[in-house]
Amino acid sequence: MAFYDNYGWRPYVSVAQRRRNAEREVQKLAKQGHPVSPVVIEGRTIASTFWGKAWCDNLEGYSDYANRVPRGRTYVRNGSVVDLQIAPGDVRAMVSGSELYRVTVKVSAVPEARWSAICTDCADAIDSLVELLQGRFSKGVMERICQQRTGLFPAPAEIKFKCSCPDWASMCKHVAAVLYGVGARLDERPELLFRLRRVDEQDLVAKAGGALPLSKKGPAKDKVLASGGLSELFGLELGETNKEPMAKAAPTPKGTGKRRGAAKARSTAAAAAAPAKPAPPTTSARSKRKAPKAKGRPNARARKGTTANR
Repeated sequence: MAFYDNYGWRPYVSVAQRRRNAEREVQKLAKQGHPVSPVVIEGRTIASTFWGKAWCDNLEGYSDYANRVPRGRTYVRNGSVVDLQIAPGDVRAMVSGSELYRVTVKVSAVPEARWSAICTDCADAIDSLVELLQGRFSKGVMERICQQRTGLFPAPAEIKFKCSCPDWASMCKHVAAVLYGVGARLDERPELLFRLRRVDEQDLVAKAGGALPLSKKGPAKDKVLASGGLSELFGLELGETNKEPMAKAAPTPKGTGKRRGAAKARSTAAAAAAPAKPAPPTTSARSKRKAPKAKGRPNARARKGTTANR
């Protein structure tokens, strides 16, 4: 043990002891009025959603971090990150080790030109803010957002960190635990990524028809039907529109509507009470009647025949 003390190494502290130390420090901070937000990992998986996984994959994808970031997995899994606060361009955390260490991570804002290119490439591909935060979009959008050095996630050159521990490594296990803790926190609140990179997530939400410029030109003259063509086509007579305003109807005196309604009701009742008139005979009934016999004196021929017989 003395050998390690000569080189400045701290004595080993078990996981159980670190947790007790962390709980004690958290209680002190709570009494001081400091809002404490520990990183709690359930199971072995640090991140389970799109944004959390993409953050961790992005860190591990860079050769600068590939061999350093995994050092913090054990720390973040056993609850050593007792407090994690994410603000625009700034992450502040407290990690429990041999003692309580303070970690600061500075993240640069997304360059305006890069953010504009991302929004343009994703235009009309993300329908709503809910869909965006839940990571429910096409594979093409996912690949565009996660591109190294040109996507939304920070590159190593855009991250600066500092820890209060005596470790001389460029990235100690406490900083690595905090970076993994950011990925776990994005599982719960993915909007914090946009806050950290100092951009507005609403810019990625496409509006209906937003990418289609409206044409200011009207139709060609040879494609406009005149009124004569319309009347021949549909067989209608189209008159000119009356440009003069229509005269307003005179207001109806009060009570007129009620008197007219009462008169109409009386006429209807009288018509219903009157006896029904017999219907006129039809043509077939008239044809069945026999014509009456002609009465009077016989004609001249009949008289002559009678005289001759005499």
